[in-house]
Amino acid sequence: MDAFYASIEQRDNPELQGKPIAVGGSEQRGVVCAASYEARKFGVRSAMPGITAKRLCPQLIFVPPRFEAYRAVSQQIRSIFNEYTDLVEPLSLDEAYLDVTLDMKGIKSATLTANEIRHRINEVTGVTASAGISFNKFLAKMASDVNKPNGFKIITPDVADAFIDAMPIEKFYGVGQVTARKMKSIGIHTGADLKKLSLEQLCRYFGKAGLFYYKIAHAKDDRIVNPFQIQKSIGSEETYATDLTTLEDMKHGLDHVIEDIFKRVEKHNNYGRTLTLKIKKADFQSITRSKSFQFELKSKADISKIAQELLSQVYPELGSIRLIGLSFSNLSKEKVLKGIQLELDLENRFIDGL
Repeated sequence: MDAFYASIEQRDNPELQGKPIAVGGSEQRGVVCAASYEARKFGVRSAMPGITAKRLCPQLIFVPPRFEAYRAVSQQIRSIFNEYTDLVEPLSLDEAYLDVTLDMKGIKSATLTANEIRHRINEVTGVTASAGISFNKFLAKMASDVNKPNGFKIITPDVADAFIDAMPIEKFYGVGQVTARKMKSIGIHTGADLKKLSLEQLCRYFGKAGLFYYKIAHAKDDRIVNPFQIQKSIGSEETYATDLTTLEDMKHGLDHVIEDIFKRVEKHNNYGRTLTLKIKKADFQSITRSKSFQFELKSKADISKIAQELLSQVYPELGSIRLIGLSFSNLSKEKVLKGIQLELDLENRFIDGL
């Protein structure tokens, strides 16, 4: 989806249309969850501190997030996907891989299928989507970002090598900022540079990830589109308008996070055995503490007791803080789903990375 959260806010509030907006954060606190394309022209990006975003774009309008609204639209989009294929692998509320090999509607073209889905999304939700179409997940994902917003790109086998060779290394899906800097320090600036290194060299520089980098440099990606993705964690966090300095205030703030995360695990009936506390200090330094158990934590009283104990343990090193978060991992449903494996004919598959 194109600037999903921001697009929904502009759709629902005509006064915001055509204006630079940031969902989440504020002029002084928090971080940007999403930015409209009008804001992106000024360099505003998701995960950017609100104060930095405002400095880049003084006319930026901050809008509080409405996640229930975004989830509702996401469900509408998911329903549209399922009209065309049963093989839908969500990456987030606003992005998914679709394997359209089966061609349920007899359209006979992945590109035409992608464009029909894009038009249906716009008709039903009023927001736009971009698509990438290719013969594997990596290339479909890369293609989906090329002609945003409201566009599409197809990468066929005969142009895949040239596409990868010309791509700046920092644009590669799966290559983060830290890895990109390391790659550039050893002379890897483009896909063509990456392709020059042997598998042995890449594994020496990047460990196990070296195999992945070697494969994508040669347009190889045999991962299937898997509808049975395993949820690894459930979390909640809160950023405060004013730094918290006392243990009493921090515990009070943590109570709200505990209430929210318990509602989530209870709703999904998906409890965890590891509880992790995340604190972000006033200087943006993050501190995490975890505690694991042989059993799933299903009592809000137990969750609260453990979370407050973790907070008390780290309090002496905190000073003032701007964010408190809590997450569950080692989830019960993760253990169940690990046993599920799809049996599919993997030859001649065509993937629409919508």
